[in-house]
Amino acid sequence: MSARRAELLERAYHHVLAHGLADMSLRPLATAVGSSPRVLLLLFGSKDGLVRALLDRARSDELAMLERLPATGDPVAEIWQWLAVPEHRPLLVLWAEAYVRSLVDPAGPWADFARATVQDWLAVLTAGRPGTEQATLTLAVLRGALLDLLATGDVERTSAAVEMHLNGGA
Repeated sequence: MSARRAELLERAYHHVLAHGLADMSLRPLATAVGSSPRVLLLLFGSKDGLVRALLDRARSDELAMLERLPATGDPVAEIWQWLAVPEHRPLLVLWAEAYVRSLVDPAGPWADFARATVQDWLAVLTAGRPGTEQATLTLAVLRGALLDLLATGDVERTSAAVEMHLNGGA
């Protein structure tokens, strides 16, 4: 990747974290990142190519967080702590936006984003454990609590629900 492409991708990534991706238009984005639509198209091939690069960039942040989890024990509490930090909300809102868009526009640049993130998370949640049923349930709880947290900002209630799940539902 060229240095200019990497620089513009990073600027565009921070822009979409602040402003969202769904209504992104090349001309305002180019102005915001100090470039031109022509340069963005040259470097990313198309608007879809830029969206794919932005989604890959967001996914790399998600994977970096998952890789930092302890190799032993149950990572769910650490995952939830990371998810509940207010500074991570822009990335998580972008994740939710991309997740939903990949479900309603499976042929576009969003293709496979939701499926890939499910596989990423299941790989972490099943590491060293047989079967995927419990990991699937835990992922569903985390995803539901995360969406609730993003909608309401209620860290205390959503954290209590995740804690309840971790303690066997009691």
